[in-house]
Amino acid sequence: MSNDELVRWVTDELFWDPKVDGDAIAVAADDGKVTLRGTVGSFREKREAKKDAERVYGVKSVDNELKVKILSEDGKEDADLRGDVLQALMLDSLVPATIDAKVSDGWVTLTGKAEWQYQRDEAEFIAGNVFGVIGVDDEIDLDTPQPKAGDVKESIEKSFKRNAKLDAKGLSVNTYNGTVSVSGTVSSWAEHDEAIDAAWAAPGVTHVEDGILVEY
Repeated sequence: MSNDELVRWVTDELFWDPKVDGDAIAVAADDGKVTLRGTVGSFREKREAKKDAERVYGVKSVDNELKVKILSEDGKEDADLRGDVLQALMLDSLVPATIDAKVSDGWVTLTGKAEWQYQRDEAEFIAGNVFGVIGVDDEIDLDTPQPKAGDVKESIEKSFKRNAKLDAKGLSVNTYNGTVSVSGTVSSWAEHDEAIDAAWAAPGVTHVEDGILVEY
């Protein structure tokens, strides 16, 4: 697929998504690498635009350079925004009470401890959905017991094989000190995300190194 065709497909996908203002986003492509530039009205919209681009056939990576700008009359003081974020986190049963949030100029930093990566992901997702947030940094520590490295590797490989959405033959797994390294090739971003989610789901994992390439 040519760069021009890929730009057209990604642009069409952005316009297809009612949650995204496609007119505000400029798309560039270079051999499968897509860059998004422009200004959007919320952090959620920035995040959704990246997901839209990743869904397009032929996209190997997405460089999301979109800026978030909140209209001045809709902006909030940091203290008020922190209160909104903490309230949203508290109302989500998947987010542990051990997670806290700080806000500086609209940028949220999540701190504290969690036992599972899905809890970190949920906290980041919820915080990013609060209106007025322009970005989220995840500094939440994972505090989980450490099983044997061999157990982690075997459990992840079995999870890959069980997953009907994932072709496990092109992937390899290595583990050390709570870190999982996943490498190989998959045929779509959906497969990529399934593999990374499966790696994070293993007990004792505190870090995942993503060495997966998306090839078409």
